[in-house]
Amino acid sequence: MPVRSSSSHVLTWPPRDAVAEAARAWGAALKASRPDVLKVGYFGSYARGDWGVGSDLDLVLILAECSEPPLRRTLAFDTISDFPVPVDLLVYTQDEWRRLEAEKSPFMLRLSAEVAWVA
Repeated sequence: MPVRSSSSHVLTWPPRDAVAEAARAWGAALKASRPDVLKVGYFGSYARGDWGVGSDLDLVLILAECSEPPLRRTLAFDTISDFPVPVDLLVYTQDEWRRLEAEKSPFMLRLSAEVAWVA
């Protein structure tokens, strides 16, 4: 989260490397504890390198399968405790991801090109 210097009104934001390392550590721990987790990656401003103060981390998670509806899936994952910035999480099953890639929507083309897989 942002940090305010005690002698300044300037906010600083965690460096990109610290955010990427948090994503790698979170992804590795998640894969070690849940065999249904196939891939963990990040995309958006941190993947492109144009992040700044106020940027959140966009994560994508691919599961082998999931019976939960898409809007409820993120509730099973703690994205607050282990990250120095706010997180936005997308969770797809492997079949959903493949279908979306095949559709070649502008969003999926950009996401596929940007995502940095970390686990």
